[in-house]
Amino acid sequence: MSAARIDHAMVLAAGLGKRMRPLTDDRPKPLVELAGRCLLDRALDSLVAGGITAFVVNSHYRGEMIAAHLKVRNDIVLSPEEVLLETGGGVKAALPHLGDDAFFVVNSDAVWRDGPTSTVTRMAARWDDAAMDALLLLVPMQAVAGNVGDHPGDYHLEADGRARRRAQGGTAPFLFGGIQILHPRLFEGAPDGPFSLNVLYDRAQQAGRLHGLRHDGEWYHVGTPEELAAAEPAFAGGR
Repeated sequence: MSAARIDHAMVLAAGLGKRMRPLTDDRPKPLVELAGRCLLDRALDSLVAGGITAFVVNSHYRGEMIAAHLKVRNDIVLSPEEVLLETGGGVKAALPHLGDDAFFVVNSDAVWRDGPTSTVTRMAARWDDAAMDALLLLVPMQAVAGNVGDHPGDYHLEADGRARRRAQGGTAPFLFGGIQILHPRLFEGAPDGPFSLNVLYDRAQQAGRLHGLRHDGEWYHVGTPEELAAAEPAFAGGR
């Protein structure tokens, strides 16, 4: 496995947060608080604890509020989007700020608790530059706290660590947790403008270079105000 240090990360903070209304009527979803700390800061905290030192944060809806919130930090480059670029387009636009090596991408609303060690540290240790273009954190469905309804799952995890998307109409035992390591080469030939990272995951899977790591802690679904409130007790009194 690669011993290269991963020190760059991007936090995706450009979504519209429609399902989180009315909490997002006057603020972007990344600035909504969970147990007294906003979702964006929680994501950044976890990355810092895992050794990340340079960050990119994109924005769109009420982006000026995100810029104001982060202005006291000198380790963050802002990547505002006049047109919403979706996940893939947003990361592609930020590539000039993310270096030449593998980097983390974290959804600002990915809310998790680590297992015995830092999830970010575990993922960085698992990264194999020679074998991977993408490494996804995969959460066992039974470890997902909150309401996911009848979600069929996202991925299967093979014995060799490769991830395989569930077949259409089927089910899978793992949910993608919104935390990943990507290499810039994944974006070679990627389309311009808005597109989903799913396009690149599927391409990496076809090449045998999409891998997954099983999450060994808790993961919380916080897509609505009700789900946010349900997660509060797990984080009250701590980071």
